[in-house]
Amino acid sequence: MKNTTSNINLHKASQTKKDEFYTQLADIENELKHYKDQFRGKVVFCNCDDPKESNFVKYFSMNFEHLGLKKLIATHYKEANLFTHESPYKLEYTGDKDGNRIPDPNEFMTQMIGTGDFRSEECIELLKESDIVVTNPPFSMFREYVAQLMKYDKKFLIIGNTNAITYREIFKLIKDNKLRTGYTNFNVGMFFIVPDDWEHFHHIDENGKKIARVSTSCWFTNLEVEKHKRDITLYKKYNPDEYQKYDNYDGIEVPKVSDIPMDFNGVMGVPITFLDKYNPDQFEIIGLGNSRDNFTPNKDYKNPYKIMGDGARKNGNAINCVLAIESQIKPDEIYYISDNSKYLIAPYARILIRNKSKKII
Repeated sequence: MKNTTSNINLHKASQTKKDEFYTQLADIENELKHYKDQFRGKVVFCNCDDPKESNFVKYFSMNFEHLGLKKLIATHYKEANLFTHESPYKLEYTGDKDGNRIPDPNEFMTQMIGTGDFRSEECIELLKESDIVVTNPPFSMFREYVAQLMKYDKKFLIIGNTNAITYREIFKLIKDNKLRTGYTNFNVGMFFIVPDDWEHFHHIDENGKKIARVSTSCWFTNLEVEKHKRDITLYKKYNPDEYQKYDNYDGIEVPKVSDIPMDFNGVMGVPITFLDKYNPDQFEIIGLGNSRDNFTPNKDYKNPYKIMGDGARKNGNAINCVLAIESQIKPDEIYYISDNSKYLIAPYARILIRNKSKKII
């Protein structure tokens, strides 16, 4: 059964903590090839990876000498089972000095004391020993996972939901240039191996594995990424008749990254896809237009209500926490109305930016 609505499954995974999305080797190879020099002499830790199954472990063990790694560590998570007494295990690999040999992970594995949870003291001690963490962590624990990496000042390259950009904690790291997206195109998404009992998937691969496409997924890192050192080429000039102003904030709406004007020195709201091309030397991030924690509206709407697609009315207080665009005509999409406004549209989370160029007049 084929189905391209795997993002629904991803949302459910976040709610139920069923985070069983396994990264394909091709996706790992396509991203990791850009960081070769940054791994030389490093201890790599894959702390959410079964050494027997993980393609991250396979990639790093196969390319150990090629990357010049010092050590590879991987830990397996397993909840306590009183019936089987099966214990989780860890892999510690320091290379076999033979680049032509694909190692058998069983030769380098030992049992762990606890469950292998990345938050356990046992795994934290391994984290302290490591230099770079590379894995696909549970999406439902992404905030907590990144917070731990930052606490222990670790370099990392991990996969996450693109919507994590809108999390207050994650956005602050991006704003402070402590976190950025990787090389894989932000808009492409990724294909993951999912469990056999999943009903919704994209296709079955040559090995009989179910593959689900998750469009809202990307790489996050604090390693050096060359594309974020290149300016976005701007073509358009500002025309006040073409760019709408926000009704509750001093800034303009720019619906596409390609539409960013080259000659505007005020604040602009751009889609979160902007972050995939963001160069902190070219633009300053001011805020995020999805909550009062990230920006300050200059207008409050009185008695607002939300009009749904079927015409139903719902509480519309959310409009006082997000950017709003006023429309003179009734929109076809979901919109808001209040006592002191006409029709209001709330665009999806906008990154508020300002061009740093001193040439702008």
